[in-house]
Amino acid sequence: MTNHPITHRFEVELELPGSPDEVWQAIATPDGISSWMMPTDLEPREGGALTFHMGPGAESRGHVTAFEPGRRIAYEEDWATLVGQSGADVTPLVTEFMVEARSGGTCVVRVVTSAFGTGADWENEFWSEMSLGWAPMLDNLRLYMTHFRGRHATSLWASATCAGSPGNAIASVRDALGIDGTIGEACVARDLECRLERSMDRHFLLRAERPLTGMLSFFSYDSGEATTVQLVGYLYGDDPASYVAEEQQAWCDWLATVIAHTTADAATT
Repeated sequence: MTNHPITHRFEVELELPGSPDEVWQAIATPDGISSWMMPTDLEPREGGALTFHMGPGAESRGHVTAFEPGRRIAYEEDWATLVGQSGADVTPLVTEFMVEARSGGTCVVRVVTSAFGTGADWENEFWSEMSLGWAPMLDNLRLYMTHFRGRHATSLWASATCAGSPGNAIASVRDALGIDGTIGEACVARDLECRLERSMDRHFLLRAERPLTGMLSFFSYDSGEATTVQLVGYLYGDDPASYVAEEQQAWCDWLATVIAHTTADAATT
């Protein structure tokens, strides 16, 4: 490690409905984490193995470094290998969740993610993207604790690519759903009746109300050779696994059709 390491750090605090035990189940068990973040394998103990499944063919491995039930969990990941920089002169990526009970049946959760590096361009790019992604991901936790507390999600993954810009691609999806960005507005996402819960640049999230309940997170990004639009769904209700098995490819086809004629030169949204 260099004698003058660069500190990378991201910190956020959020208040959540629920008891410390309920919040702990959501942030420190594999079923809980999988229900608002991403499918996760976790050995719930200090030193336990940890794997985040980040989509088809992508995963991040690590291990638990602190485990104090109801209060604190921390883990390390090899972020250099994750982004194709194996052996880089950086420390592991450390993430820590700390839980504090508040009056009125709520808890405050403080999340700190940090690492040391050299200030290389790839490091700065990684932290810039992570900082943008952590805030909506943690808002998923808020929505989960508000609407789906204690329930286990089945994951839905769908994606499509186009030649257009990421801003125009996600705008095409919004247009197809008939949403204008007003939080709480209703729409139908294929066969699911939903409401808009979050709207950001190149990203929005729907809360499905019937016939299945859950969260549908849509986002777009430049993958280098094309623009990708991805849907990550967290589905609850009656037999969501059957729905995913039957409808996942149809979601991919729907996304591909919606963004097929997206342009690269029109004004982005």
